[in-house]
Amino acid sequence: MTDTIRILIADDHAVVREGLRTLLQRIPEFTLVGEAANGEEAIRQVAALQPDVILLDLKMPRKDGVTAIKEIKHEQMNVRILVLTSFDDDDSVFSAIKAGAQGYLLKDSLPEQLIQAIRDIYNGESALHPTIARKVLREINRPPDLPPAEHPLTERELEVLQLVAQGMTNQDIAGRLVIGERTVATHVRNILSKLHLASRTQAALYAIRTGLADAAPPQG
Repeated sequence: MTDTIRILIADDHAVVREGLRTLLQRIPEFTLVGEAANGEEAIRQVAALQPDVILLDLKMPRKDGVTAIKEIKHEQMNVRILVLTSFDDDDSVFSAIKAGAQGYLLKDSLPEQLIQAIRDIYNGESALHPTIARKVLREINRPPDLPPAEHPLTERELEVLQLVAQGMTNQDIAGRLVIGERTVATHVRNILSKLHLASRTQAALYAIRTGLADAAPPQG
């Protein structure tokens, strides 16, 4: 990877920020552009510094993490948000994902897991702590209680959405559909925009819960 990933840390505990700073500064492709000690400061710093990735705690003063995610994504749709928290309850997890977080790690994660998660969400993938992944899988495996939804997607976008719901990366989808990886990325952006979703994880959950993931692939 040759791109420099610009990172903002948002956590109200100075010792956590210091530990993250020390870790991130060891990675040549990472550039720490700023730090925030509360939700309001995080929102201001994102607007001023334009980071690529935000490491965001959920429980912060002034504005909590979920509120900050919503406001940040409203203003900066392309910024990637990786929640880094001690809380793994369902309300915290699904509220953060629904608000637009691309990743969710717990603070007991290994440094290597955090480093890889930053790289993954920078490249447009999701990153979930194993405990959080199990919660998402449990939600996915619940019997759907909604009929297949009306949707504004083209046939190709529906194909891409179905493959996203299977957990495929953009590279995997490009190989399956024999199209360019950039074309896949464009389709994913269009899907999120049309369905008013903020992340691939949301898109996968949407497809599964509405029955689109199980629909027969379009012909032609």
